[in-house]
Amino acid sequence: MEEADRLIDDYLEAFLEANKSINLTSIDDREQASLLHVEDSLAGLEEVLAAPEGRYGDLGSGGGFPGVPIALSSGRQTVLVDSVKKKMRVVQGIIEQLGLQGQIRTYPGRIEELAQQEPASFAVLTARALSSLPSLVELASPLLIKGGLLVCYKAHISEDELAAACKVAPQVGMSQPRSRSLLLSDGETARTIVTFAKEGEPRLQLPRRIGMAQKSPLA
Repeated sequence: MEEADRLIDDYLEAFLEANKSINLTSIDDREQASLLHVEDSLAGLEEVLAAPEGRYGDLGSGGGFPGVPIALSSGRQTVLVDSVKKKMRVVQGIIEQLGLQGQIRTYPGRIEELAQQEPASFAVLTARALSSLPSLVELASPLLIKGGLLVCYKAHISEDELAAACKVAPQVGMSQPRSRSLLLSDGETARTIVTFAKEGEPRLQLPRRIGMAQKSPLA
């Protein structure tokens, strides 16, 4: 883990340096970035390690969080997925700068496009501050192998959002959610990790057209 910790630290340093010239994050303080990017990213490591063997994908990866810290800590082959090509170019540059391109690659496109190109090819997916739970379970389902996990990072979950996710999950071949809540080391920042497993085949053709999971959720 010492090597992983060193590489995560190197990635964060390069990320914050790149942020001076291109807007990747509003957090430019090193201590805050360590808390809200690195520590927060690793909050879901326990669930990722519990997933079956196989590839890992980070949906809506943005600046590479939680994807890069999770990749380096888990040792999994990793794909960082984000439709904002500008951010993905920067992240890809840092990955190459650190010599990580053998393990981590970027995908500058939509989640639905990746699901068409590489269906049922991921053992575990993460999504942090990306979309509502009903949309996420739909987007993740066609990408996951049977038994694969979707690990969602949430600051706040309403009862309505959770109830809607519980309705959508069986429609798309996913399990009912399991959750774990924690506080980050500042003693104030609350996170809930919500996990769904791929149980079977969806009852409808997935993926739907780009954007439909968010614009017209199934529940």
